Amino acid sequence: MAMTTLEYSKEQKQFMLRALAIAKKACGMTSPNPMVGAVLVKAGKIIAEDYHKRAGEPHAEALVINYIGKKAKGADLYVTLEPCCHTNKRTPPCTKAIIEAGIKRVFVAMVDPNPSVSGCGLKELEAAGIEVHLGLLSEEARHLNEFYIKYITTGRPFVIIKTAMTIDGKIADPEGNSKWITSQRARREVHKLRGLVDAVITARGTVLADNPQLTARIKGLRNPMRVIIDPWLDVPLDYRVFNKDAPTIVIFAGRELSSIEKQQKIKDLSSMGIGLMDLQSSPFALDEILQRLGGLGISSVMIEAGSSLNGRAFLERVVDKAVFFIAPKLICGKSSLPVTGGNGYIPLENALEIKNLRIRRLGPDIMISGYLRP
Repeated sequence: MAMTTLEYSKEQKQFMLRALAIAKKACGMTSPNPMVGAVLVKAGKIIAEDYHKRAGEPHAEALVINYIGKKAKGADLYVTLEPCCHTNKRTPPCTKAIIEAGIKRVFVAMVDPNPSVSGCGLKELEAAGIEVHLGLLSEEARHLNEFYIKYITTGRPFVIIKTAMTIDGKIADPEGNSKWITSQRARREVHKLRGLVDAVITARGTVLADNPQLTARIKGLRNPMRVIIDPWLDVPLDYRVFNKDAPTIVIFAGRELSSIEKQQKIKDLSSMGIGLMDLQSSPFALDEILQRLGGLGISSVMIEAGSSLNGRAFLERVVDKAVFFIAPKLICGKSSLPVTGGNGYIPLENALEIKNLRIRRLGPDIMISGYLRP
């Protein structure tokens, strides 16, 4: 069915690179759907291109076919993800549109891991006499849709952990001061990351210390949902995480909140439109929180928290990707807050390894990112 990567021509790779580039325009907008780009080529020239904008709207393949109409007959289609073939969704199956358009060849970057599609779309195209080629720039396609792949195969969101620290590994001085460790340029990058994920998770200690907004304050980016782990509902109602800028969920321990005051606060939060997730008793397992968030259709989260939650996230092995912003500053002192805290630790021989490192300069700061899972 498919060529090997070595058999693809430079021109074919360029067409798929274009499809990947336009798919990326939808970063942060398509959840829980994948980002997909499509390019129609005839006589060596692109005659139509487009990408999936958001869930519920037409898929990329359907868009390019609709644009070009009868001219699609005999053309080659380059698409970053296997065309869908199932009908249990809001849009028609793309395989049908491709077959009816008379497209000659389809180049697909990767199989759709969704069990409702996985391989079936390719088989349907082949059965209709269309020449199908799978695997062109597959690694790039998988990277593009890493959130979707994790979510659709596990039911849990892809987890990024982000932290800003001094070069000696501190996130705050002994008085809790952390504004600002990194430069404005680094903080802008954090806002971009927030605009890519469905939700930001933090804990009561960080909210009480910083009174953050946890929004993506860049034009054109959406604000993520704010998820606040606050077992005993200690965060005051007038804090910024409860404003109208973004939806908010508070995770609390209902079984431990029997006082009239706490019960009234639950009612007040609900009346403000704040979502409530009762996990009954504390401490909470992060995996359970992620499972519950996945059930709400949240496909990606970023943990922005203090030492304690950072440490728990790594110890509980829930992190997929880590992003560290490192400032060329020193705080020193054993009482200064480290990146990870808590009583638990990982023996050196079993230390977590961060792989596929990427290093960037952001003004005076350094951004280091990498993966903890394959």
